[in-house]
Parts: sequence; structure tokens; C-alpha cells
Amino acid sequence: MAEMTRRALLGITGGLAAAGLAGCGRNSGAPTSGTTTLQFGWWGNELRNAQTSQAIAAYLEDHSELAIDPLPAEFSAYWERLATQTAANDAPDVIQMADGFIGDYGSKGALLDLADLVDTSKFGPGTLDSGRVDGKLVGINAGINTPVIMANPKVLERAGVELPDDQTWTWDDYRDLAAEVTANSPKGTFGTASPFSDKTMQAWLRQHGADLFTADGQLAFTAADLEPYFALLQSYVDAKALPPAEMITEEEGRSLEQSSLAEGRTGFAIFWSNQLAAISKAAGGEVAMLRLPSVTGKAADLRAWYHPSMLWSASSRTEHPDQVGQLIGWWVNSVDCASICLDERGYPANTEIAAAIESKLTPEGRRVAEFIAELEPALGDTPPAPPPGGGTILGDVLGRAHADVLFGKITGKAAAERFAAESQAALA
Repeated sequence: MAEMTRRALLGITGGLAAAGLAGCGRNSGAPTSGTTTLQFGWWGNELRNAQTSQAIAAYLEDHSELAIDPLPAEFSAYWERLATQTAANDAPDVIQMADGFIGDYGSKGALLDLADLVDTSKFGPGTLDSGRVDGKLVGINAGINTPVIMANPKVLERAGVELPDDQTWTWDDYRDLAAEVTANSPKGTFGTASPFSDKTMQAWLRQHGADLFTADGQLAFTAADLEPYFALLQSYVDAKALPPAEMITEEEGRSLEQSSLAEGRTGFAIFWSNQLAAISKAAGGEVAMLRLPSVTGKAADLRAWYHPSMLWSASSRTEHPDQVGQLIGWWVNSVDCASICLDERGYPANTEIAAAIESKLTPEGRRVAEFIAELEPALGDTPPAPPPGGGTILGDVLGRAHADVLFGKITGKAAAERFAAESQAALA
């Protein structure tokens, strides 16, 4: 499944403001016949394109009055095209959306409020609010995942390190285990790929009663909140739990298949849960999936969250809001659609639909489904979507702070102070 990177988000968000200065072709297939035409945009790979086309065909069997103009694209091209279309008031009727972009598009009035158009009564807890911007439901969760630590059992076995109890392990435990793997492994093998990312920072803040952003689009943390987070990063460096800073920087540009965990060069790494199948395939064997550590070692203090792997949105300028709402509603509430698309866009947010397709999932898909269900008691509040400027904060601002600590250019205290100040400036 395509995954948004924060650096990609930064570039596209910047391009949104400048879009409309250059034209962009639609690159669409021919629409099917009908009296009303809906443009349907999504990014994806060959599998998603095939599944989406099959689902569209199934929907049109019962809606002969419709024509659907499919607008698939690769990830980067999709967002460049959508920015141009939106600036030209020509966005698709149905828009596959990402949580990192929804604040920018939603706050600009580009997305339709779907609250009265799509039935979400069967959605599980913690799966709906991620689509709200400025009090409007402008994104319907297309599938859920959650941040996890994945472990390569082969690397751990060679180092004589057992899998931890992920109900009770702490961030200190994680560091110590990773340092032990490094110490007991051949040269070039390390305990963990750097887990320090926006996911980890958000988990750390939530476990300390804070978060990244508030519901009204402000910062939900202070520099003082982040000083121990950057101190934790420094402790991982000092313990040799991580690879050298140069290797960490190089890995940022690698594909999932080329990740250090998949290639057996690290024992642990942080991913999204829906990446389990791809990681297992790349690693050539089963990969363990663990909950994130907590500060206290108590499962109740994990404050986990369900993340929308992507969302369904609609253009606020669509001339067919009812038909758009019906189509999105069918996509998230229909067993017929779910039987075609399964969990490719993430585990269904509709609990009845999730139960109906579980037996059809791959073994990895069933493991993710079980993991998602068992995580529910450890959930905290649903984080709000990043506001405008959030992409800059979680892209360049955070990336620079992490890199400067890793390379020893700045202290943890200074990193926290600079990150807080630059984050506030990005929102302003």
C-alpha cells in the first residue's frame, strides 16, 4: 500500500498554494455511459488500480444512470495534479485523501462536509474524528492502521535476544534490547533502525498527556514537553542501539523492500501495521509485530490510536453531492465492495464489514485484524488531523531536529526549544 512520507507531504503542500500556475492533463480512462458523470481520483499501485476498477464496475451494475471517469495516478503525480485541479476549481468529485493533507484542503474550503451524506454508524471507536476539519466531516476513513514495532526474528535469534513482552515493555527496555542486539551481532548489524519519527514523537507526547496538535489547529506541546523525548533519542545513540547517523539518513530514501529490517541489518524498526505483508515478503519470512513501548510499562498507558491509512473525500464544488455520498457510503459500508478491495486500503473502519471479510484475508491480513482488535482497550483519544502548516512541522522541521541530534550538532534541550519555536512559526 502506498504510504505518504512527510517529505513528500511538505513538497506537495507547498505546491498547493502555487497550483493553478501550470496546467495538468487528466490522464483518465474513458467514462462509462450514463446521464451523470462523477470523476473519481485515487493514487495506487497495480493491485489497487485493478481492485478499484472492479469495484467501480460492480457499483455501476446497479446505477446505470451514472458514469464514472476514473483518474488513477502514482502517488507524487496524484498530489501534484490534485493541487492544480483544486486551484483551478476543477477537483474530482470523489477524492482519495491522506490525513497529512486533509487539514490543508479542508481548511481552504475545498472539501465537502459528508456528515449528512455518508452513514458512519457502524464505524469502530477512534476511526471517525480523523476526518474532521473545522468541525466538518470532510474525510471518511477508508481503512485503519496503527504504528507498530516490527522485529526480524532471524536477527534477534542470532544475537540471542528474545522478543519482548509488548504489553509491558518501555522505551528504556526497547533501547536496552536494541543495544544488546548490536553488541551481539556481526559488524554492520544494529539493534534497531531509528524509530524516532513523527509517529514516535506523537506516541511519546500522548503518553505524557500532550499531543502534536489541538482540535483547533494549535500546537499541543511545549519545548519542555519535548526535552525528555530528545534526551531519549540521545540515549539510544549513546547506547549504540542505532546505526550511525549517516546510515540512518541514507535509509530515509530507501524503499520498504530495501529497509534495514527487511535486509536483516537491524532487529527492530517502526512501521505501520498494514505494511506487515510487504515487510514479511521482503524479509523472506514471518516478521513479528509489536505494540509501541510505553513510558510506564502498563498497557493502559499506551494511549495508542487508529490511524487512517487514507480517507474518502469529495470536492466542495461537486455538482452531485448526493450521488457522491452514496458512492462513498457504498465503498465503506458494502460487503460487495469490501470483498473486492479487502484490506488493501487498510482494515475496514466499519466493524461489520471488517468481520464479514476477515476469512478472506491473507494470513498477514488476519494477523493485522487481530492486532487492531486487541489494541482497542489501549486506545487514547483520536488525534486531530494535522492543521495547515503541519506538513512543514512533521517534514523539514522535525527531520532537521532529529538529524542534528543524531549527528551531535545540537543538544536535546536545544533541539526541543528550536523545534517548538519553528513549529509555532510554521503554523503562524
